[in-house]
Amino acid sequence: MPHTTLAHHIRANVAAALAEDGCDHDLTAQLIPESKQAHATVITREAAVLCGTLWFEECFLTLDQNCKIIWKLKEGDLAAAGQTLCEINGNARALLSAERPALNFLQTLSAVATQTRHYVEATRGTQAKIMDTRKTLPGLRMALKHAVKVGGGHNQRIGLFDGVLIKENHIAAAGGIGKVLEHAFRITPPGVSIQIEVETLAELDEALLAGAQLILLDNFSLEDMRLAVKHAAKRAELEASGGITLEDVRLVAATGVDRISIGALTKDVKAVDLSMRLSLS
Repeated sequence: MPHTTLAHHIRANVAAALAEDGCDHDLTAQLIPESKQAHATVITREAAVLCGTLWFEECFLTLDQNCKIIWKLKEGDLAAAGQTLCEINGNARALLSAERPALNFLQTLSAVATQTRHYVEATRGTQAKIMDTRKTLPGLRMALKHAVKVGGGHNQRIGLFDGVLIKENHIAAAGGIGKVLEHAFRITPPGVSIQIEVETLAELDEALLAGAQLILLDNFSLEDMRLAVKHAAKRAELEASGGITLEDVRLVAATGVDRISIGALTKDVKAVDLSMRLSLS
């Protein structure tokens, strides 16, 4: 996949969202005089980490290039329940048509950033990094990974093209841990990460012996994680994965693992409750 900037993804995401909603044929907005101007405010009904401001702005500016948005907070700030996030001035029809797509982006990305922040805070003081996964909503991977970073987390590979993750089926098909790693080291371009998943301490030994530098501990118990950390002795970076929740993430971090991957950051998204109120100028 060729390199693309975040701005490219923002434009593509917003274009798809506006087209999906049929914003250029908004029947209800036609009830408002075409030249009428309006003022709107957006508030959050719950505490949240603000994220998605660029997607939000693109929705309104695509429909009204003269629209003015004044933010009361910046990307990554924590908003309190009831707090005003921004004020918007522009064409009334454009504001009404862009409202739902814009809020959809803001409430979804703020939810991911907020959830990530909870995990980061829960592991503060440990060496463990909170990592995302490829378990993302279709079409929104770059947006959701941006939100994870805003929340203080770290990104895994973007897709299948920029990192190697060897799982149990790859191992079985290749004939074992040693063979699959040997092949991976031979064909993988310099600078591209190679990670292998192990399910037991015995498999961990095999991976270490074969020269693995990044090892995923899949569904290890806390005790086995501690043993894995002790046995690896910094020879490889260890990542814990598999059903880890906010309630137990600190216990996992305390085992000494270097990374913890949480699929729930981007797949179990409960949108932040936002509201936009509009008045005609």
